[in-house]
Amino acid sequence: MSSNNTTTGEPNKTTGQYHSIKGNVVEAVGNLTGAESWQQSGKQEHAQGETEYQAAQAKGYAEGTIDRLGGKKDAVVGAVTGDRQQEASGNVRHDKGQAQQEWNKNT
Repeated sequence: MSSNNTTTGEPNKTTGQYHSIKGNVVEAVGNLTGAESWQQSGKQEHAQGETEYQAAQAKGYAEGTIDRLGGKKDAVVGAVTGDRQQEASGNVRHDKGQAQQEWNKNT
């Protein structure tokens, strides 16, 4: 099992959750049958899935921060120079970044 999405090489929340849940199931089967190899394999896959999920979450939060700051800069520059289109697009980028941060913050 890979510790991240094999298609892109980037951490992915969906595959992280999948491996976390799959690891729990494999560990449970190991617990029921007494198969220590299944227990260990399940624990390991669960841990790797959780790590991937958290890495994807951190990456998404950081990307949101970049969009939020870049958008704010564009909005301010647009407002100062009177470029309403730049100001509006900066506000949209800022709001997109804020939403991405909310979606990826640790709860």
